[in-house]
Amino acid sequence: MLELKNISKQFGGRKILDDINVTITDHQTLAIVGPSGAGKTTLLRIISGLEQPDSGTFIWNGIQTTPQQLRLDGIIGVVFQNFELFPNLSVQDNITLSPILHGQDPKAAKANALQLLAQLDLADQASAYPFSLSGGQKQRVAIARALALNPKILLYDEPTSALDPALRESVADLVKQFKANGMTQVIVTHDLAFADLVADATLTVKKQEAVD
Repeated sequence: MLELKNISKQFGGRKILDDINVTITDHQTLAIVGPSGAGKTTLLRIISGLEQPDSGTFIWNGIQTTPQQLRLDGIIGVVFQNFELFPNLSVQDNITLSPILHGQDPKAAKANALQLLAQLDLADQASAYPFSLSGGQKQRVAIARALALNPKILLYDEPTSALDPALRESVADLVKQFKANGMTQVIVTHDLAFADLVADATLTVKKQEAVD
């Protein structure tokens, strides 16, 4: 269980997040929703260690920690909104890069990547490059890359924003599948219907007023 206590963040004299408290419960899916500019993605970036909060505390299984440490320990994986795939690397190499950099044997990393691709119906795309993939395929490759480090918590930033309705249902099915396998998930989304479909709990963040 990951607990966030009193998380606050300002940018340019404007409060983005003001004293946010949230518990991310093991094996459940939390949706973070709210209007544009309310700080949903900022909160996700803070949880993932990509953004530093102005104040607040993080507690992992009863022990105070930092998001950066959680990333280093492989606790947290991130699926970015724009996928962030390396265009010069094949699908397989996009997935194996991080595990190999973390010291995993290349043969084991390759075997795991191929297994993940098969699980996500992408077994025939291992040698393909991102430019040749559809939006839905890029989304699944990004998910496979995040799963390659076997995280305890998987974070998604607007996973359905660039997808048509049919692919949206496919992502919902994946989220449910991962939950059934015990994955803890946090999803930032503007899509309330999608949130209702996949989430066990919802956190609504509100747009803050400018600071005087």
